[in-house]
Amino acid sequence: MTLLSLERVSKVFGGLHAVREVSFAVREREVFGLIGPNGAGKTTIFNVITGVYAPDGGAVRFDGEDISGWSPAAIAARGIARTFQNIRLFRAMTVEQNVMVAGHHVHKATALDAVLRTRRHATDEQALRKRARELLDLFNLGDLADDVAGSLPYGSQRRLEIARALMLKPKLVLLDEPAAGMNSQEAAELKRQILRLRDELGLTVVLVEHNMAVVMGVCDRIHVVDHGESIAEDTPDEIRVHPKVLAAYLGEEDPQATREAPP
Repeated sequence: MTLLSLERVSKVFGGLHAVREVSFAVREREVFGLIGPNGAGKTTIFNVITGVYAPDGGAVRFDGEDISGWSPAAIAARGIARTFQNIRLFRAMTVEQNVMVAGHHVHKATALDAVLRTRRHATDEQALRKRARELLDLFNLGDLADDVAGSLPYGSQRRLEIARALMLKPKLVLLDEPAAGMNSQEAAELKRQILRLRDELGLTVVLVEHNMAVVMGVCDRIHVVDHGESIAEDTPDEIRVHPKVLAAYLGEEDPQATREAPP
């Protein structure tokens, strides 16, 4: 069943088409890759899906509903969470606090409960802390819960941002270059964690990533964009030798090429 679909979506900035009539459909419990050279429009597509930008043409549908032009808050509440290319953590807060803060939208307690420290407030805090610890354990960050987030290595900060996104209890997670700055060992662990999101938590994942070992290792299907336009969509095995993908990444078109498309 399709969970997310883009239907001829376009986005224009000052007369320049950053995205031009891009269409694709993401199935439930699928890891779907969105790749392309730098400047291809991938992050713009994420921003349209999550309401940062309203599309200038076409439609975005999620779980059967047209969410085109909704606010980011409304889209997040509907069940879509995301991470960003540039890490956005509360660096002075602890690792646990960074995750917990994303869950306060589900609080039953009121502001007055928080001031008076009522039983309802205490129950909410206990539930948030329990879920935060579960997510930190999922990303091998449980032992670092009391550390200051800004003191973590770069790769651990990336994982923390994903854990925080999951506090929203989404159906769909958009990961924008989660392997950026990771070494090969950290990237290999990230692959296992992304697959756990699908296999154990039942989530759907859309992945923008330049690390092709990660992309080819976790994605069920891959959609390729170049200069804001769709150029290919297929399985990883087909994408790595697709002539248009080779041309986009390598500046040549050779259907018989044995090299993988991206470096």
